[in-house]
Amino acid sequence: GLGGGLGGGIGGGGGIGGGGGPLGLLGGGDEAMGMGWTVGGAAASTTGMGWAARAWLRERTLRWQNGHLSNFEYLLALNTLAGRTESDLTQYPVFPWVLRDYKSERLDLSDPASFRDLSRPMGAQTAERARRFAERYEGWEDASGVPPFHYGTHYSSAALVTSFLVRLQPFAAMHWTLQEGRFDHADRLFHSISEEWALASGEKGCDTGCVKELIPEFYYLPDFLRAHGLPLGTRQDGTPLGDVVLPPWAGGSAASFVSQHRAALESEHVSQHLHLWVDLVFGQRQSGPLAEEALNVFFYLTYGGAVDQNKIEHAAERARVAGQIRHFGQTPTQLF
Repeated sequence: GLGGGLGGGIGGGGGIGGGGGPLGLLGGGDEAMGMGWTVGGAAASTTGMGWAARAWLRERTLRWQNGHLSNFEYLLALNTLAGRTESDLTQYPVFPWVLRDYKSERLDLSDPASFRDLSRPMGAQTAERARRFAERYEGWEDASGVPPFHYGTHYSSAALVTSFLVRLQPFAAMHWTLQEGRFDHADRLFHSISEEWALASGEKGCDTGCVKELIPEFYYLPDFLRAHGLPLGTRQDGTPLGDVVLPPWAGGSAASFVSQHRAALESEHVSQHLHLWVDLVFGQRQSGPLAEEALNVFFYLTYGGAVDQNKIEHAAERARVAGQIRHFGQTPTQLF
């Protein structure tokens, strides 16, 4: 099955929030425990976590490595420990694109060419786009002291979440509020799976700044792909915006798309490479020199602790920084 959604996805694994969950245990003491283990061949660092959170992460990681936890369940666990929750649009759970084939009549999960490169962020999925972002980073100069970055946008934000879920309530109403009492222009709303991939990966052109990843619903909830009669407007080509346009291999069925997409997430290929993506989002290649090497540096305000808002003297500047953090993306807490 599709795992019962976010609330029941972990099931027999004790539940993401079972026994109170790990969220209240972050940042506790007992640094002397020195727990460490291997994730995808690299030593995992848990500095900054309380002992219970480290033990919780260690137990889930080992279960995942041994095949006792699905990829979907493991990603949910990592998101939860990193402070991501479906209750907060600004820190919504982030899931990866795992496929790049959204055009074939039949999806072949035995063909490596069907899959996205999980070792690279979305901004580096094509060689030309990766080159341009690298040049931008290397040539960055800013008189105000803003540090260099590859991406001025983020792979997860409140606007991104409500755009993906605009066909469902209460997200339609949330999107309406974010857009100051209207739906965004139909040409800018989520319209097509293939088109979203082309924009986010750079296959549609190197000049797009879009580097979005996905949300869990792409792997368990067909309903978010159906319009449910909402008046979403008409595109410039005259096409009314309705149900999301699916890849040919889905056969026009949202349920078939989600089922096959979930099968791709749980495939042998993704299982062998998922740790590389985890390292980009939750691990050592999230920030610092390894992130620079991986073309994975985002605007500095997306990282926790980048600025102390209480030390900003001017109210207008403090409000600007708070708005940037709230609306333009937040990087998860680093776990490894």
